[in-house]
Amino acid sequence: MWGLVPLFWPLLKPAGAVEILAHRMVWSLVFVGIALLALRRWSWIPELVRSPRKLALITVAAAVISVNWGLYIWSVNTGRVVEASLGYFINPLVTIALGVLVLKERLRPAQWAAVGVGFAAVLVLAIGYGQPPWISLVLASSFAIYGLVKKKLNLGGLESLAAETAVQFLPALGYLVWLGTQGTLAFGSEGAGHAALLVSTGIVTAVPLVCFGAAAIRVPLSTLGLLQYLAPTFQFLLGVLYFHEAMPPERWAGFSLVWLALTLLTWDALRTARRSRAAMAVASAEAVASVEAASIEAASAAPKVHQGR
Repeated sequence: MWGLVPLFWPLLKPAGAVEILAHRMVWSLVFVGIALLALRRWSWIPELVRSPRKLALITVAAAVISVNWGLYIWSVNTGRVVEASLGYFINPLVTIALGVLVLKERLRPAQWAAVGVGFAAVLVLAIGYGQPPWISLVLASSFAIYGLVKKKLNLGGLESLAAETAVQFLPALGYLVWLGTQGTLAFGSEGAGHAALLVSTGIVTAVPLVCFGAAAIRVPLSTLGLLQYLAPTFQFLLGVLYFHEAMPPERWAGFSLVWLALTLLTWDALRTARRSRAAMAVASAEAVASVEAASIEAASAAPKVHQGR
């Protein structure tokens, strides 16, 4: 669904990117609120309200994801789908860099190599464009910061989206009201079908996130990480094959370097996961052997105690 969403945003024209963003914020809260009401998941709200730190993190998350959503919508509707897809391809590399800079995490050699190759890719693309690929960099950075804030917040996906859109709701609604007073609001002026599409931005936002949250507790993390590459892959293919965006040699070179970096990351993640499973299996076998040895020792000692008596 995330990979095919570039097909959806152009349907909302002539609404501008900011108006679409505002509708996305307003209607997302409506649909997430309905979902929470149906699931009766309200117990987290009092705890959140009593925590100034969590409220501050929610506000930061809402601001950062607003930048990400708005820029992505604008990119798609101005013919920059390929560049937007690059942002989500390099997002894992930016996330790793943030882990080093902010969380002081230590990288394995393969991860360092992947970050280095990703940096080279950005340089190649910057030279090709004549300027840094700012759309890709802002999308990748904003989503990486969003992930970092969510990590510190430690709130469920549906609950987090509800809290974030609650922060966004009043400014977004105020902007839509202001557009209405100016006579430039697209909602309702392009027919019922167009209005229904704008309302459905809430569904388009909430449903993939709910599915992701459900998958996260059912699918191994290594598999989930690989599946997340599908979204930018679909976006890239749509940009090239459906929207017919240009792919000059320097862009192919930059993308190839990014894919090489992601291949290194994937290989390293799978290798680390296999080693972890092997280590756990060895530890489990040693624990079983230890228990069996203790049982045998206890059994052999029991007759001696009986004879002593």
